[in-house]
Amino acid sequence: MPEGDTIARAAAVLHEALAGQTVTRFATALAHLARVDDDTPIGGRSVERCSATGKHLLVAFSGDLVLRTHLRMHGSWHLYQPGERWQRPPRAMRLVIETATRVAVAFDVPDAEFVRGDRLARSRALARLGPDLLDPGVAIATVAARLVAEGDRPLGQALLDQRVAAGLGNVYRSELLFLAALHPETSAGSLTPAAAVALVETAVRLLRANTVASVATRNTTGRTAPGKALWVYNRTTRPCRRCGTPIRSAADGLEARRVYWCPACQPLVPTR
Repeated sequence: MPEGDTIARAAAVLHEALAGQTVTRFATALAHLARVDDDTPIGGRSVERCSATGKHLLVAFSGDLVLRTHLRMHGSWHLYQPGERWQRPPRAMRLVIETATRVAVAFDVPDAEFVRGDRLARSRALARLGPDLLDPGVAIATVAARLVAEGDRPLGQALLDQRVAAGLGNVYRSELLFLAALHPETSAGSLTPAAAVALVETAVRLLRANTVASVATRNTTGRTAPGKALWVYNRTTRPCRRCGTPIRSAADGLEARRVYWCPACQPLVPTR
């Protein structure tokens, strides 16, 4: 599933391509969006901005209307020149926003809706989100306190919960826990305030570093050699880059998403 940095980069690319342009054609394979287009046509509106909130990508149109999309596991936005052949089959198309110069196509996006701009913050999908870690004004101490407030919940689960903080996903939770020398089963409530702040500061730093357009591959190690970009994610049984111990992994949480850790660098410390 794309994480906050990926969505922020996608929103920036869409904004550069579409902002200020008039929509010449809007098409969708999603019936509920088609009904909105029938009642309040998207064609003829201008694209005001494209932005990201957590893992949600927002396209704001003139007339105070916003398209919210969440890519989930398999969705993606592509940009084309008018008349250019798509890289995905037409049956995968869910949304098309066309202007005189560019065509934005959303493929396999399962979660999309139109929301009035003045109701956006109160929409069901966004109202339940915690602070956006890529918000320039994010309060680190507030996010840290929210994390500690998860109590006995394992950090490996709490970091994925978008109600605690928005933007982190499966890659970052493993990488963050490794950098903090914390086992995924460590209880969130066992963190000291200073440790929680440090963990959130690292999350914000890495997310921001990976939103840069020139970053082709997510990197948490600072190493540029091929295959060296991540510490533990997707490296089960391979040697830890610090100590050489084989990396372990396990399916975790209700969605059984796999978490990775080094048993030597991240020992599970019993708590009272």
